[in-house]
Amino acid sequence: MTAGPVPATISSGSPTSEPGAATLRVAVAVDLREDLCRRIEELEPRVELIRNHALYHPMRGPADWSGDPAFARTPAQQREFDQMVDGADALFGIPDVDPAALARTVAANPRLRWVHTTAAGGGGQVKAAQLPAETLERVAFTTSAGVHGGTLAEFAVFGVLAGAKDLPRLHAQQARREWTDRWEMRQLDEMTVLVVGLGGIGRSVAAKLHALGARVHGTTRSGEPVDGVDLLVPVDDLADAVRQADAIVATLPGTTATEGLIGEAVLANAKPGTIVVNVGRGTVIDEPALVAALDDGRVGFAALDVFAVEPLPATSPLWDHPQVLVSPHTAALSGAEEDRIARLFADNARRFLDGEPLVNRMDTIEFY
Repeated sequence: MTAGPVPATISSGSPTSEPGAATLRVAVAVDLREDLCRRIEELEPRVELIRNHALYHPMRGPADWSGDPAFARTPAQQREFDQMVDGADALFGIPDVDPAALARTVAANPRLRWVHTTAAGGGGQVKAAQLPAETLERVAFTTSAGVHGGTLAEFAVFGVLAGAKDLPRLHAQQARREWTDRWEMRQLDEMTVLVVGLGGIGRSVAAKLHALGARVHGTTRSGEPVDGVDLLVPVDDLADAVRQADAIVATLPGTTATEGLIGEAVLANAKPGTIVVNVGRGTVIDEPALVAALDDGRVGFAALDVFAVEPLPATSPLWDHPQVLVSPHTAALSGAEEDRIARLFADNARRFLDGEPLVNRMDTIEFY
């Protein structure tokens, strides 16, 4: 049972905020359940976790870190919230999941040394804050990458299977109450799936597909072997690699290097009927090029959980395309997410205090 509000405690002490410190003063900047706050304290007792549940935009459902937009602080509450985050060595979450609030906080708090974003793709929020170079050097940023790997991998498998079994045809025939002659569906254990990006999500996708019998190819920059991946493909050879693929699963983050990566040059080489699934970032796929490939049959089915612009505009042709499954960026949502992020944060707090490298430290050049 979730406990009631816990008053914030703002101490006058100034514990060191450098790695290797004896204690770490952390302000919870988003609505984290009290039982999970206590779990962080149990897992890493050297953390002094400051929170006040009356000051947060309350969650409306699992992992709703932005919270209820109708919530508004009084001026006194806003001053209290600002005092809380301005007196911390580290933050659990970007304040109000708002880049402008992050920019204000890091400018007002010279002792701040670490911010953990609750989003796996928190780099976009940090980039939007337009922090100066000296701030990006002073403050370490980490993300929640990896906590969504299993849920997104399941959606990826679902998307590949939906295309292989021709889900749109089944839906259409059912709507018409039409019993046709039988037809042969594609079998996963006879397919080659190209996973574009072998980070935490991509590795989980590869493992699940491999376990179901698919031959898995995966793009790589490092060339390091990955469990479940039968063939590593240099990312620069992506356009050629799609020639062998029956399905393409994109898991990449959104960066300048990945924007439009799966575009006309790549899709031009796709086999007729190739399945495309995106569980990474919407900007990785050139949507006009994808629509063109769907129209001419190079792509037979697309299952998309992410889009270049979200919410997906009502004018997008993806909404009405008969071979497209639109998911409103919901595939990662899980009731277990909050607990996983709390545990990840506790482990990183230990690492920070012990002077060890942080897990999921953000690249503040590409912001991922």
